[in-house]
Amino acid sequence: MSEMSANTARVLVVEDDQTLSGVLKYNLSKEGYTVLSAADGAKALEVAREENPDIILLDLMLPKLDGLDVCRILRKESNVPILMLTAKSEEVDRVVGLELGADDYISKPFGVRELMARVKAMLRRCQMKLDASITEEQPSVLRSGSIEMDLARHASTLESRPLELTPKEFELLAFLIRNSGRVFKREQLLDRVWGYDYAGDTRTVDVHISWLRQKIEADPQHPHRLITLRGVGYKFE
Repeated sequence: MSEMSANTARVLVVEDDQTLSGVLKYNLSKEGYTVLSAADGAKALEVAREENPDIILLDLMLPKLDGLDVCRILRKESNVPILMLTAKSEEVDRVVGLELGADDYISKPFGVRELMARVKAMLRRCQMKLDASITEEQPSVLRSGSIEMDLARHASTLESRPLELTPKEFELLAFLIRNSGRVFKREQLLDRVWGYDYAGDTRTVDVHISWLRQKIEADPQHPHRLITLRGVGYKFE
């Protein structure tokens, strides 16, 4: 992602419902964003590869290639932020989408104001990460027990074996390792990792914690690294 301001970001809207697509494009353009669009999964990949957008709004139910396949392919090629647009009945697909590397989801029907807040927050978070990489000296490698994370290469290992993490799982785990022993509420993790400045959906945090446990815990049902403090939040030990 290149350096940007809130009003110069390029947003790719992937939505086959022409009415909804038109509403999204109108409101995003009104906010000053450059808006790209695609009405099917195949076209979405083509536009994403050619135009290098700063963020993608991705519907799950698409012709030619569904949103989950689009997300899976994009995540192998790019760390572009992906916000899934889902129906309330698509809970299983939401979980799969998050595992494949989508950064978050918003359920239809949603308010334009909420969507704009999400887009701004995600873009702001990406810019903060870009600024930090330029201005701050950060350790290039994090280690905790048998886990090693190479931040520069965005690669991780567990007991010297490759640990396959989605971009958001990688970012969440790195944050928790940097702050080992400290307890974070779900809202704090949303703010620090997802970049929200408002009350986001805390289930997003729970889903990512669950997937991380499946990957780094010997027994995910009885975790020893990612600890839940009931009624409080999570910590890494």
